[in-house]
Amino acid sequence: MPEATPIGAGKTVLVVDDEDNTRQTIARMLEAGGFTVVTATNGAEALDRLAIDSEDIDIVLSDVTMPEMNGIDLSYHIRDRYPTMPVAIVSGDVSELEKTIIGRADVPFIKKPFHAESLYSAVREAMRRQSGGAE
Repeated sequence: MPEATPIGAGKTVLVVDDEDNTRQTIARMLEAGGFTVVTATNGAEALDRLAIDSEDIDIVLSDVTMPEMNGIDLSYHIRDRYPTMPVAIVSGDVSELEKTIIGRADVPFIKKPFHAESLYSAVREAMRRQSGGAE
């Protein structure tokens, strides 16, 4: 019996988080699911990476709380520059205001800490929403 195709096979995720351990943990989880992962330590670095590699990146997964440019602002910049790029937001401490803003940004949200299956589900949901339902 052939092995099942990994859930993330052929998909590249740009993980944006200013915390090294968190970024590396998320990257390992995604890689275990078959995703290819590239990383950025902040919003500006993520936008620079997208300017170079946007054709190769399938989704951006960003933390909310980061210095200089938070993940919500990053999601708006991405929507302006790359309107078809799916974005998902992760955070461990989300205020009511952030929940409202995230809802308006129309991006899936996942609360830290999370399990790999929850992460895969949020990534799939972001890609499904952006493609209009067809992943």
